[in-house]
Amino acid sequence: MDKDTTILVVDDDKEIADLVEIYLVNDGYRVLKASDGEQCLSMLAEHPEIRMLILDIMMPGIDGLDVTRTIRQTSNIPILLLSAKAEDMDKIVGFGTGADDYLTKPFHPLELLARVKSQMKRYTVIETSSESVQKKDEIEVQSLTINKAAHVVKKNGKEIALTPIEFDILYLLASNKDRVFSTDEIFERVWNEKVYEVNNTVMVHIRRLREKIEDNSRSPKILKTVWGVGYKVEG
Repeated sequence: MDKDTTILVVDDDKEIADLVEIYLVNDGYRVLKASDGEQCLSMLAEHPEIRMLILDIMMPGIDGLDVTRTIRQTSNIPILLLSAKAEDMDKIVGFGTGADDYLTKPFHPLELLARVKSQMKRYTVIETSSESVQKKDEIEVQSLTINKAAHVVKKNGKEIALTPIEFDILYLLASNKDRVFSTDEIFERVWNEKVYEVNNTVMVHIRRLREKIEDNSRSPKILKTVWGVGYKVEG
C-alpha cells in the first residue's frame, strides 16, 4: 500500500468522522472528509486520487445507499458502509447497492482498520495494467474470460465492471470449475473471516454477480445453485 493512499470519509457526525480520520492517518493513510452525500460525490469527481470510501448510510439529503448506487454506475472503488443498524436486512440492502463491506456502529477502530486494509489489498490488484498480462493468467468459462493478474472479466470480449468482492467470488468458483462451495466456504475464503452467524452476505453478492455475467440472471447458465449445498461455476 502506498503511504499516501487517499480515503474519503463521509459522515454527518463530526466526532465519528474525526475519530476515523485519526486512526487512518496514524496508519499512514491520507484522509479527506465530507459531511453529506452531495459533497461526497463532488469530492470524488474533484479528487481522482481517492482510492476508497468510508460512507455513513444515514445522512441528510442523499443518503449513503443512494450515493453507493450512483458511484457503482461508473466506478468499482471499494465502499465500506457505516450504519447504526445491525439487522441482517439492513446489511442485505447495503450489499445490494454494491457496497463491499458493512460495519455497525459503534465499532472498534482496529476492526475498521482491518477491513480497510482488506479492501485496499483487493483494489490495488485491480489497478494492474491488463496489457502486460500473459494469456496463462486467464481462465475461460463459457462466454467469460477471467484474468486474475489484471482483475479483468470479459463477456464475449466486452469488459464487465465487477467490484473487488464480486471478482474474488467469481475467480474462486471459476478456478475450481464444477466444485460446489457452501456459502460459509465462500465467505471464509473471500472475506478471510470465520462465519460466526448465519447471514445472507454471500447470497446478495451472488445475485449481483449473476446480473452482470449471465444472459438471464433468473436462469443462470454459468453460476449455478446446488440446492441445499451451495454454488458452483459450470465449465
